[in-house]
Amino acid sequence: MPETTTAYATDTLPDGPVDTVVIGGGAAGLNGALMLARSRRSVIVIDGGTPRNALAQAVHGLLGLDGTPPAELLERGREEVRHYGGLVIAGEVASAAPTIPSAEGDPRFTVTLADGRTLSARRLLVATGLRDVLPEIPGLAEHWGRGVVHCPYCHGWEVRDEPIGVLAVGPASVHHALLFRQLTDDLVYFTRGTELDEDTRARLGARDVRVVDTPVEEVVKADDGGVAGVRLADGRLVSRRVLAVATTMRARTEGLDGLGLAMEDLPHGMGRRLVSGMAGTTDVPGVWVAGNATDLTAQVGASAAAGALAGSHINALLATADAEAALAAAENRASRA
Repeated sequence: MPETTTAYATDTLPDGPVDTVVIGGGAAGLNGALMLARSRRSVIVIDGGTPRNALAQAVHGLLGLDGTPPAELLERGREEVRHYGGLVIAGEVASAAPTIPSAEGDPRFTVTLADGRTLSARRLLVATGLRDVLPEIPGLAEHWGRGVVHCPYCHGWEVRDEPIGVLAVGPASVHHALLFRQLTDDLVYFTRGTELDEDTRARLGARDVRVVDTPVEEVVKADDGGVAGVRLADGRLVSRRVLAVATTMRARTEGLDGLGLAMEDLPHGMGRRLVSGMAGTTDVPGVWVAGNATDLTAQVGASAAAGALAGSHINALLATADAEAALAAAENRASRA
């Protein structure tokens, strides 16, 4: 689906290597950079300016910041990183790959931007986020982030008591419907060819959810530009003001092939993520991943927390590497004395 690009001030690349390059300037990347910068690490955030939630009016469920517009939250984050000496560069990563490590075996990486500029880093934090892939239903994508929503926790309160339709994409859509049923008494479940057993139909019926098995042809626009309803294959229009649909979520990996990061598909067609372990560690020494690129369902607060954890973990291992390098240097000086 089309992405919205956000323009913002960019810093100047420094000469020489830095401790960490953060690829991605969303909540995870900026919070990871913040932890590193506050530890007096040299850190650069590379941000393509296409946040997943760009079309949303506000961030919700984030304690103390509920209702903050996404662009405002990210701008605050960029300024906080800069306040502690971090840099934020507007740009796209064309490639990233390991290079020759230090004499002590400390990792090194080269990151090349789309405009040809290069950076050298000791560590990388990948926080590229994800892309939402919608079902190919005519008229659906243009309402994304407004009349078409996916998360009951992100958008649910704002669409409460509206006539809501759930567009099924697989088995998980049943639970999706139950979550949105908590928010409205007027819910229609469009099966869209997915199977529902009798027990599930009875469960939905007990919650007064109407099930429609007729195929969906298109989403119809209202005169005010919002959603008017769903047109079925038999010509009927089922009036709805809001449509809820679970997207297929895919980690953004452009420019990362050279790192050789492991990926995996999640069950039920949920999506594809970058594999990570404790604190965002990966199988590639010196590379961490945080946020929606590895945790597809994380909201803004969870993504920010994951970035902070990864940043602190990176700093801890850098401190150990610094001590090892200092010891090797001291021993080398002693041997020459």
